[in-house]
Amino acid sequence: MSKDAGLFDEWVREVAPSDWLRRWYGHRPERFEEFARRYRVELKTSPAKPSVDALLAHARKGSLTLLTATRDLERSGATVLGDHLRRRLR
Repeated sequence: MSKDAGLFDEWVREVAPSDWLRRWYGHRPERFEEFARRYRVELKTSPAKPSVDALLAHARKGSLTLLTATRDLERSGATVLGDHLRRRLR
């Protein structure tokens, strides 16, 4: 599914892991815990923080669905992002 398909409201690139972090991780299971720790730091700082705050505001008004293309959901950035958002909503 491409972002141009018009099947979702927003493509929030700013909340994705940095290119450097994503390449460093390389979906190597033994690096996931460190990847998650570093990604959570990225989510708390610019450029991600304003977009994270906007996603939280949207989630407070209704539902929020995150989409990902990963095959390993358990050890993915989408899982880290979802957990981060849920914690902030509490």
